[in-house]
Amino acid sequence: MPLELHPARAADPRAHIGHVRVHQHRPVKGRVKTVTVKREGNRWYVVLSCADVPVESLPQADAAIGIDMGITHFLTTSDGEHIANPRFLQEAAEELAEAQRHLATFPRHTKRRTKKHRAAARKVAGIHARIRRRRLDHAHKTALTLVRGHDVIAHERLNIAGMTRVPVAKPDLEQPGVFLPNQRAAKAGLNRSILDTGWGVFLTILANKAESAGRTVIAVDPRNTSRSCPNCGHVAKENRVTQAIFDCTACRFTANADHVGALNILNRAGLALCDTA
Repeated sequence: MPLELHPARAADPRAHIGHVRVHQHRPVKGRVKTVTVKREGNRWYVVLSCADVPVESLPQADAAIGIDMGITHFLTTSDGEHIANPRFLQEAAEELAEAQRHLATFPRHTKRRTKKHRAAARKVAGIHARIRRRRLDHAHKTALTLVRGHDVIAHERLNIAGMTRVPVAKPDLEQPGVFLPNQRAAKAGLNRSILDTGWGVFLTILANKAESAGRTVIAVDPRNTSRSCPNCGHVAKENRVTQAIFDCTACRFTANADHVGALNILNRAGLALCDTA
């Protein structure tokens, strides 16, 4: 596959790539706008950005679903199905920590790395790349299952950047130079779990697959989705007994809290569709 560079760099003989053998895993559709060559570790990738890609609509499924994203479960559907959280980073944490400790034995700032230093750096990069590929594979397969089986998919409108923001330091006004506890360590663990789950990556992939298949994806307001009773509509903080148990204080409706959240998300998506109809 011949790869051409920007004319401004074509005059530089060092900038030419030449012919590169590429494993094409799918046919190119639409009009190619840009070609990007990138390297991850010892792997090279060619990324094609295309316009005017034809929509390949799937047969109508006559089904709609709401999904509640979580940490204990990757997601829970309004049908009551729980998709397990694979926790790829946690699974590889021990191997990654060992590789990082070995890399730390080499100087951080040096003009020339030794062969062992480069190998240690490749080891760490390779583990991160494997985690990223596994996370992407899981997101693609999960999104594809949802898109194939449902015409409308509703999810929470998540502000992931805000959810993973580091707590602001709280200075003690009575003791200059001393800071009050702000649960920074606990929040760091929660942030790590959220980022390991990969909500943002999954929702982006889901939106892209749905658009290609002619499906509808709706993002709804997540406020009180886990505190509202889908049976009677009563909203109260006390309805959420624990992280996993929902027990309505008004009608005594009991269910899994994540399932309740997914049901409310689906209901809000239905209201949104009625408003736009």
